[in-house]
Amino acid sequence: MTVADIHRTIDAVWRIESAKLIAGLARMVRDVGVAEDLAQDALVAALEKWPETGIPTNPGAWLMATAKRRAIDLLRRDKLLDRKHAELAPELEARQEAAVPELDAALDDHVGDDLLRLIFVACHPVLSTEARVALTLRLLGGLTTEEIARAFLVPEPTVAQRIVRAKKTLADKRVPFEVPRGEEFHARLASVLQVIYLVFNEGYSATAGDDWVRPQLCEDALRLGRVLAGLTPEEPEVHGLVALMEIQASRLRARVGPSGEPVLLLDQDRARWDRLLIRRGLTALARAEACAAARGEPLGAYTLQAAIAACHARARVASDTDWARIARLYDALGDVTPSPIVELNRAVAVSMAAGPAAGLAIVDALVADGALASYHLLPSVRGDFLMKLGRHDEARAELERAASLTKNARERALLLGRAAECAAKTA
Repeated sequence: MTVADIHRTIDAVWRIESAKLIAGLARMVRDVGVAEDLAQDALVAALEKWPETGIPTNPGAWLMATAKRRAIDLLRRDKLLDRKHAELAPELEARQEAAVPELDAALDDHVGDDLLRLIFVACHPVLSTEARVALTLRLLGGLTTEEIARAFLVPEPTVAQRIVRAKKTLADKRVPFEVPRGEEFHARLASVLQVIYLVFNEGYSATAGDDWVRPQLCEDALRLGRVLAGLTPEEPEVHGLVALMEIQASRLRARVGPSGEPVLLLDQDRARWDRLLIRRGLTALARAEACAAARGEPLGAYTLQAAIAACHARARVASDTDWARIARLYDALGDVTPSPIVELNRAVAVSMAAGPAAGLAIVDALVADGALASYHLLPSVRGDFLMKLGRHDEARAELERAASLTKNARERALLLGRAAECAAKTA
């Protein structure tokens, strides 16, 4: 193997192993920042040694062993114990003697528990949403600061500052490295799911920039969701989110045309949908529904959205879509999480089931409410309904307004193209 081949291998190993490595270290040292530093030291050692010695038979174990040795050295030099002196003073001597064997035992424990703890720490509500996303992608996704910045179209120093501040906040607030229990578990789980879904959505429909989709972010979110589902097998909403992401991801290849232009749902070539991902999504949906039924609970927001996505996935052609069922599911979703965006989506389903005039009535109520005044999809949807009703002048104005509000170049071009169609019909 060439040095370049070895570096590519190291990069791949790091993405797979880094979260487990950081999780195992963090449970012992109780500091995510220190744990990441130790893991990075092991990575640097691999970059130095592997080009000379070759890739180890078990590269993950090599990284873990190297990180353990460095953690032991750290404890022996009392750096960690000095930092914790104030809270550990009464038991300092005993802890110092026990530190090394404790570390060995901790890193030999089942890694799943440590990963779950790390997920809950990285997504802790004490952090801002932006910080949670950046820290999750860094610690659990194995992404570099540069990759995170590029994915979200923000300056690299901004992302670096978010990560540094997030780790400092976790340390200053003494956030415990543990899985919360009882009511706190469910409250924190909602934060975890929100972060994963935010990452997925940014990949599925980029809010800004020149690309309509960023598949790598979808893959990162899916991987995190699958890991979480394996660690919390009885949580219906975890399976619901995985189902939603699997089914949505199945359309990625069909969402863009040959030149990267957006292709809307009803215009997509469904033969290009990934049937394997659809099957996985439907299986996860069934699991979510079964878990909810076993608990005697109504379906949650992610499960309901997955059920809506499943209606599209089951329709081999657009005309087979059960829009009446989708409208009913949006009714249920509105009961669980009432929001104007849910209502806007319900308007689309109602228009497909009962005609554009019915959908327009719902959208006009949203316009009057004013809650979505700066949301580009409101005039986009309204313009679509007006086009179908033959009110082309009004439709053109709405589509141009939608184009002025979006920050995504591909979406702007699509909207302006549709506005031009309306202008041509009134010329």
